[in-house]
Amino acid sequence: MATAIQERPAQWGITNPISMNGPSPKEEALTKSLMEELRRQNTFEDEEKIKNREVVLGRISALVKNFVVTVSKSRGMSDAVARASGGKIFTFGGYRLGVHGPGDDIDCLLVVPKHVSRDDFFTTFQPMLQETQGVTQVTGVPEAYVPIIKSKISGVEIDFLCARLGLSSIPDDLELTDDNLLKNLDERCVRSLGGPRVTDQILRLVPNVDVFRDALRCIKLWARRRAIYSNVMGFLGGVAWAMLVARICQLYPNQAAGAIVSRFFTIMHQWKWPQPVLLKPIGDGPLGVKVWNPKVGSVLCLPQTHPHARNCPF
Repeated sequence: MATAIQERPAQWGITNPISMNGPSPKEEALTKSLMEELRRQNTFEDEEKIKNREVVLGRISALVKNFVVTVSKSRGMSDAVARASGGKIFTFGGYRLGVHGPGDDIDCLLVVPKHVSRDDFFTTFQPMLQETQGVTQVTGVPEAYVPIIKSKISGVEIDFLCARLGLSSIPDDLELTDDNLLKNLDERCVRSLGGPRVTDQILRLVPNVDVFRDALRCIKLWARRRAIYSNVMGFLGGVAWAMLVARICQLYPNQAAGAIVSRFFTIMHQWKWPQPVLLKPIGDGPLGVKVWNPKVGSVLCLPQTHPHARNCPF
């Protein structure tokens, strides 16, 4: 989990801050009132449900390792080599950002070694998941833009993606920040890896993670109440809303959540659309990964493959 206050660079994002001031007494009171209202609106999970999610993820982690062992042995590997092949899960989206609420799902990426295929994800992992205690729903969608297995385990909805890396084994301490991991991967694997990579990138690009989370939790509630929290319906999805809030946090790095929410509406109302909202400069994509170019074409829906392409143009 990222620390609340990050080491401060010269500036956050692509411009200098609008203000380095901290919250005034009025803004402190506003933030206190905001947090009280968020609790009244039941946007926080209780400790029992938080613990249940952690237990479920622990069981999934063990299941993924067993899945890799099973596939490895089917490829003729010895028991020792199969068990050394590893396998790891990475959460992303709202859960990883720390802004999930009661009933929200968990986005979960399975990272597997190179001898485990996407077909194995659906023909081996999916049946293993169905046989797991506490599982009440499993639906695979292999033909999706990002192939997915949707499930419900012990009351927790979990969406599974899978990415195969060009490694013979997946160590427990693997991190996905190294761009070289994208080398020679097919586009669907790159898209799947984009989930946790982008989520972690956002957390690294905000000055104060706790303030960001509190402000985003408020904006999520507002967007859902107005039925505009859905990329499927043509509005913004969770990552896009997170990027917009993150940009306001960059512009006011020392402010409290209440002030961030207030400035969010002011700045986004005045934004010169369709100028993109950038958290970092647009650079070259690693290893040939596509990067959005604002000077080419007029398409505003960015490829969801890599942090370089995750700049919200809406």
